[in-house]
Amino acid sequence: MRNSRSSHRLGRLTAAVCVSLASLALLTNSLHAQGRAREKRIATDEAFKSSVLPVVQKYCIECHGEDEAEGDVSFVDFRRAEQVLENRGTWEKAFKHLGVDGMPPKDHDERPTPAERRKLVEWLELKLYHVDPDLVDDVGRVTIQRLNRAEYNNTVRDLLGVDIQAAKDFPADDVGYGFSNIGDVLSLPPLLLEKYVAAAEKIATAAISTDSPEARRRILLARPSEKKTAQQAAREIFAALMPRAFRRPVDDAEVDRVVALVKLADTRGDSFERGVQAGLQAILISPHFLFRIEYDAQPNNPQAEHHLSDFELAARLSYFLWSTMPDEELFRLAKANKLHERAVLDKQIARMLKSPKAGALVKNFASQWLNLGALAEVTPDPKLFPSFSPQLRADMLRETEMFCAAIFREDRSLLDFLDADFTFLNERLAKHYSIAGVKGEKFRRVSLAGTKRAGVMTHASILTLTSNPDRTSLVKRGNWIVNNIMGLLLPEPPGNVPSLEEGAKKSGATTLRDQLKLHRESAACASCHETLDPLGFGFENFDAIGRWRDKAEGRPVESGGVLPPGDAFGGPLELVKVLKQRKRKFAELLTKKMFTYALGRGLELPDSVAVDDVVWNLENNDYRFSVLVRGIVHSRPFLMRRGDETAKQTGSAKKTKAAKKNGFLRRISG
Repeated sequence: MRNSRSSHRLGRLTAAVCVSLASLALLTNSLHAQGRAREKRIATDEAFKSSVLPVVQKYCIECHGEDEAEGDVSFVDFRRAEQVLENRGTWEKAFKHLGVDGMPPKDHDERPTPAERRKLVEWLELKLYHVDPDLVDDVGRVTIQRLNRAEYNNTVRDLLGVDIQAAKDFPADDVGYGFSNIGDVLSLPPLLLEKYVAAAEKIATAAISTDSPEARRRILLARPSEKKTAQQAAREIFAALMPRAFRRPVDDAEVDRVVALVKLADTRGDSFERGVQAGLQAILISPHFLFRIEYDAQPNNPQAEHHLSDFELAARLSYFLWSTMPDEELFRLAKANKLHERAVLDKQIARMLKSPKAGALVKNFASQWLNLGALAEVTPDPKLFPSFSPQLRADMLRETEMFCAAIFREDRSLLDFLDADFTFLNERLAKHYSIAGVKGEKFRRVSLAGTKRAGVMTHASILTLTSNPDRTSLVKRGNWIVNNIMGLLLPEPPGNVPSLEEGAKKSGATTLRDQLKLHRESAACASCHETLDPLGFGFENFDAIGRWRDKAEGRPVESGGVLPPGDAFGGPLELVKVLKQRKRKFAELLTKKMFTYALGRGLELPDSVAVDDVVWNLENNDYRFSVLVRGIVHSRPFLMRRGDETAKQTGSAKKTKAAKKNGFLRRISG
């Protein structure tokens, strides 16, 4: 087997979702949806001629013509659809401005109708960020992935039965595309290597000397006797342990090198346990333990796509859903070469999501998607907010984690993140929310019916981490919603823009709404603030630590607004309804986020095909969480990989060259 290739000499080393398919009706709907082929989402030439080119010629030439080309951008010679990709940077910038209704400027005499703008934006999005699956087909390639701190701790726990959290002393993991499990950024600096060596000694000592009989039996499953030499016993131990540690079969030569350490200890007069401890240390600093390695028969050929082995698939699946190594059942199915079978894979997904280990999806996926780690850095002014305490901070975090866990565990609609009418509170947090009837420290499910809260956007955790120490921040809250709920690409902010406070001093503005109006009066600022400001104002009824308020600084709170392209609302609950109307964009954003997390890499343009498939299935299956997970696991990017280096320009490689010319290696995940 390919995965059984020999490792380098060790001596040369530096030292819960209920996914029972919810109901018969949902299952029937799912099967019905799978039987229908989804329509390809591509930017057609027909749409370009009918809905794009006429709009550009009618509304854009005045400012971007031959005589007057603002920003050195001219559309005079714009005639072909492919010019969008040939001038991608210009059109990406235009797309961002059009998406927030910032082009043409509001004071322009003639502006596109909402219908014209919508068609133009939709076509540009497809052209820039989607590909035709018949023309571009690429499963991608994941860089070798080092275990991050959470994965390291969990893997040690499940491999050896000791939970000592050794990775707490490791340097913080780098983050890429919003997550800490991205192969491209998980390097191995010298300091971390030193930490690995020290941790291996600490873990091995704890595993051998533990008082837990179960943990000792997991390692010392054989001992020397009259009929069994120390080397024979050691071979039994490591032949059982190493395939689990390396997450693949091992060959005799690999086992022999570790057994040699036991023999060396024996010749020095050390105990058998000390020899096993030395062998265990060698395993824990092996690259085959520290890294998730996937093999390519043709690593330098990007055309050589192939399915993962079942052992590699087991590792991808377990680190996606559990942030830890595969368990015995996954290993058993991988050994039988059955895990890749669709029915078997679905059964395992359902089983794994019911497991307590699936809580890792909340701790390691949802918390990073929602930026919950930032809550620990927020320090509300104690004079202005004396009720804020470390206990209240922990309660805020606990509420959001339990809420996410309920959506995952109960296989609820992903749209519940936007407007669920329930949450989880204890007495302290319920008092913070002015919700009566909740007593004690224990968290329990609480209905939000009849209250002024709905969904995760009204959680105190989110409202607090998007505030300043002394006041709310409309821009921070608006930006959080844009990035985590709407998936909207905003133009880059201009330089040398004065802060709100500086602007207020110069203008004499006395209210926050007046101060922000100054930003919108600048054409350079208006395109973003026309979106950010209403989003922030929509949640202005919540103060800097998430309490409801009707007044701020002695004045009634104004929480109404209008979002481009004209969706009006009158407070947080109405804004939530407006955002829910854009449910496909939310589903697409969340799908991209989870794909990135599941693969451990940023998404490329060819991945848009798999993303569209998953979103289409979500739309046809009530946006159920299990549909998202199954769609990702069954996707070609999850099940397959390819070589990396550019192929020679012969035969099928021409397709790759054409795709690259059209920019298919562009990232689509933020």
